[in-house]
Amino acid sequence: ARCGTMAASPSSGGGLIAAGAAARRSEDIADLIELFSRTQYRAKEVTPRVRVERVEKRCLELFGRDYKYSVIQNTNGEVCGHYPRQIVYLEYESVEHNKDRFESTVQISKLQDLVNRSKMARCRGRFVCPVILYNGKHICRSSTLAGWGELYGRTGYNYIFSGGSDDTWAESEEVPEDDSAVRNGESQLFDKVRGLDIKLLRYLSVRYICDLMVENKKVKFGLNVTSSEKVDKAQRYADFTLISVPYPGCEFFKDYKDRDYTAEGLVFNWNQDFVDAPLSIPASFTKNLNIDWSDYQSWDLVQQTQNYLKLLIHIINSDDESGLLVHCISGWDRTPLFVSLLRLSLWADGLIHASLEPSEILYLTIAYDWFLFGKCTPFFWQIFFFCFNFLKHIISEKFSAVKKRRFAFSSLFFTLSTETRDRGSLTSLSSDFSLITEDATVPCSLTGEATDMFSAGAQAPMAWCSSPSERQVRLEAVRELFLAAYSSTVGLKSAAPSPSGAISGLLEQFARGVGLRGSNTII
Repeated sequence: ARCGTMAASPSSGGGLIAAGAAARRSEDIADLIELFSRTQYRAKEVTPRVRVERVEKRCLELFGRDYKYSVIQNTNGEVCGHYPRQIVYLEYESVEHNKDRFESTVQISKLQDLVNRSKMARCRGRFVCPVILYNGKHICRSSTLAGWGELYGRTGYNYIFSGGSDDTWAESEEVPEDDSAVRNGESQLFDKVRGLDIKLLRYLSVRYICDLMVENKKVKFGLNVTSSEKVDKAQRYADFTLISVPYPGCEFFKDYKDRDYTAEGLVFNWNQDFVDAPLSIPASFTKNLNIDWSDYQSWDLVQQTQNYLKLLIHIINSDDESGLLVHCISGWDRTPLFVSLLRLSLWADGLIHASLEPSEILYLTIAYDWFLFGKCTPFFWQIFFFCFNFLKHIISEKFSAVKKRRFAFSSLFFTLSTETRDRGSLTSLSSDFSLITEDATVPCSLTGEATDMFSAGAQAPMAWCSSPSERQVRLEAVRELFLAAYSSTVGLKSAAPSPSGAISGLLEQFARGVGLRGSNTII
C-alpha cells in the first residue's frame, strides 16, 4: 500500500490551461496585496477607482458562489466611512445539493434601519456587522463601544490625540462628578444608543461577545477614552455572554518583526500599567477544551492564538442558534486577524465557501476582511503577515470544527490473530487498537487489504501514512500562495541580518520551500 498521493497526469492542453489559470490567480493576489500596500480604502473616496471597483466586484462574485446575499448600501461612506461601500449580508447557503440549508429570517430593510440607528454606539461608527455565515449563525465584527465624546461629535479630539496610530478613540465617558445634569444627559444618551446596538445584536441572534481588548477602558494622556461591554456601568449587556480574551494589539507585533517573524517564544508583557482586562471565560466553554487557562500569561504568541481560536470554534459549535461578535478596540487589527483565521479554518473543513479554491478564499479574506474593512496602521503589516503565516500552526484536526472519529494505534506493532488473518479482514484486533476522537495518524492500508502489511504468522511493523489531511493540504496551499504574493510585493526585511547577508529564519525556510531565492525577491 502506498502512503503518498500522486497527481493525475493531465493532457498537455488541459495542463497548460490549468497552469495558466493558476498563474493568473496568483497574479490577482499579488495585485491585491500591492494595491493594499499603496491605498487606504475609504468608502467616501475610492481611489484608484477602477482597481478598487474590480476588487469590490470580485468579492461579491466570490460570496455569490455559495450564498444568497443582500447588500447594505454604504456608497459614500454614509453608514460607516471605514466599511465597504457594499456591505454583504449573507442570507443562506445557495448550494442546490445542500438539503439542510439555513434560511435567513432577517429583512434587509429592517437590518439597514437598525444599522443606521445604532452605528453611533461604537467607535468610529464601526457597527456590529455580520461577515461569516456558519450553520445559519452569524459571526460578526465591530469596534468597541464609543465614549460620550464621540457621541457628541467631538471628532477633533480624536484627531489631535491619536497621532495617526491604531488607537484613535472617542473622549472619556467619565464626566465631572459635580455636573449632575451632564451625567443625567449622558445616561439617557447611552440608554438610547446602546439600546439600539443591543437591538441590532439581538436581531442578528448574537449571544456571545468576545472582547480582545487588554484594557477595560483605553487610556490616553491620563484619560479614559473608550469603553467595552464588560464595564458598562448600567449592565446593559448582562443578557449576553461576555468573554474577555485579552490579546496584544498591533504594536506588539513590532517585536514579532524584530525577532525575524518568529512567534515561538514571543510572550506579551502582562505587567504593563495599561493592561487591566482579566481573562474571563464561562466555565461551560473552558471545561471541554483541555486547556489550562490560568497559564495564559505565560503563553507565547503561537499558543495564545491557537487557544483563542480553539475557543472561538468551540463557541460557535456549542449553540445551534446563536451567533458571535468578535471585536478589539477599533476593530481593524486583532479583529480581522481572528475573523480571517475563522473564515480560513472553517473553509478548510469544508463548512463554508465550499466551492472556493485556495486562491479564491485567500483573495476573499484579504480583500474583504482586511482591505475593505481595514486601515493601514503602524505595524499593521506585521499582524497581517502573521495571520497567514500562522496557518501552519492550525493544520491539525484538533482545530477542526468537524466532529470526527478517527483510528489511532498505541503502538507501531500489533498482533493479527490467525482467525482474522485467514479471513483477510480486520474484525479481531488486539487490545492495543482503540477508537479516539483526537487527531491521529492513520495506517494507510486501512483503505485496502490489511493483510498486505503482515508476513504470515508473525508480528510485523505497520506501514504508516504521512499523507496530509485535506484540511492541512488546503491551509498549506493558502499559506504558500500568500507567502509568494507577499514576498513579491510588500516583502519582508530581517531585523538583524547575518554578517553573510543570508536570509535568516523564516525567510530562508520560505525561500527554500517555494523556490524563491535572491534579494530581489525577498527584501
